[in-house]
Amino acid sequence: MANSNAQAHQVLMLYGREGIKINLPSGAQPTVIAKRPLPRHEDPRAAIEDALSTPVGSPPFDELARGRKSACILICDVTRPVPNHLFLRPLVERMLAAGIPRERICVLVATGLHRPNLDAELAEVVGDPWVLATVRVENHYARDAEAHVDLGFTSRRRTPVKLDRRFVEADLRIATGLVEPHFMAGYSGGRKVIAPGVAHESTIRTFHSARFMEDPAAVQCNLDGNPLHEEQLEIVRMLGEVYAVNTIIDEDRHLIYANFGEVIDSHLAAVAFVAESARVKIGRKFSTILTSSAGHPLDKTYYQTVKGMVTPLDIIEPGGTLIVVSACSEGIGSAEFRDAQQRLLSLGPDAFLRSLLAKNFADIDEWQTEMQLKSMRAARVQLYTTGLKGADRAVTGVEMIDSVETALAQALARSGDPDIAVIPEGPYVVPVVQ
Repeated sequence: MANSNAQAHQVLMLYGREGIKINLPSGAQPTVIAKRPLPRHEDPRAAIEDALSTPVGSPPFDELARGRKSACILICDVTRPVPNHLFLRPLVERMLAAGIPRERICVLVATGLHRPNLDAELAEVVGDPWVLATVRVENHYARDAEAHVDLGFTSRRRTPVKLDRRFVEADLRIATGLVEPHFMAGYSGGRKVIAPGVAHESTIRTFHSARFMEDPAAVQCNLDGNPLHEEQLEIVRMLGEVYAVNTIIDEDRHLIYANFGEVIDSHLAAVAFVAESARVKIGRKFSTILTSSAGHPLDKTYYQTVKGMVTPLDIIEPGGTLIVVSACSEGIGSAEFRDAQQRLLSLGPDAFLRSLLAKNFADIDEWQTEMQLKSMRAARVQLYTTGLKGADRAVTGVEMIDSVETALAQALARSGDPDIAVIPEGPYVVPVVQ
């Protein structure tokens, strides 16, 4: 949904937990780009119960759980605002009622190569003290070779397939998550929670090598020919029987959609629901874009902030200005990502990219630096943040600004064009010129 409003003087951007209000320059002509509004569920818990009873491509959940000896439920880590508090307890209660022993039920945080979620943070992710007290809640550790089962290689691209033993060996396997645009895999959720979510680092580093990242089909809102999606589908089929809970939320984190069913079919049904809302046709490009990193929890690190830089590239005029607001409350991100950023600064963009193209296995987290290059090639990238201090600001490799208002005024003066595209929800909205 694009709303041109020449009278708007202030916009509210998602930033940290509270948001940030930006005063627009005098004479600016903003076009606010947001997802097409979809109705919220008045009773979210009833929506979850209905999804479990009327699945996509599978028997109802109670029937599936009957006779199982163990279960593993995957949940996303703290970087994703998944409404785990709505569906984890109903899942566990139904498993217990079906006779699965509580000690044989594991809720596994699909961290990929992110850090583990522990203590108060784990409680925030789970969102339900009863679940924490009732069943095992554990983190995935991608670097622990002994914790994975080797399933061989994918047939076409020879990706090594090693997945967390707790998920592979469970009698009932459930992936859960949000379905939203993803800047490499097309859409998040479903198969992506399995790989890279609970994959070994060799699997993840293959996925994120330059031969995948530089493929023109590896972009947001595209599954057709997307190499990551195709590999993920093959991995799921190698694994066997898997089911999923898929959710979609609005910018205020309210549930607007939920389904349950066979992991591939149910994910595609969720994609079909969200696609026309998240993908917004604009019909033109802009010399100035103001966007965000979607606020808490996605904008906790600069690593995640890169997503907000890549998603609007279809509507940026070549050489235009892309201004991103992101709290970065936890700083840059991993030590490996910092190293990749420093290599970018020392080598320069062209030499850095050449170094990636020579590898079959990407170095950990350097793929996010590679994605940042796409925005740097297209536009002048500027970042406003209160979370990065000292040397961390230089490591970003983009232009740091202390005032969004001043940067906007300067961008308009450079372009001579008063039009500004404003994307409050950042990477969760995909504007396209069409």
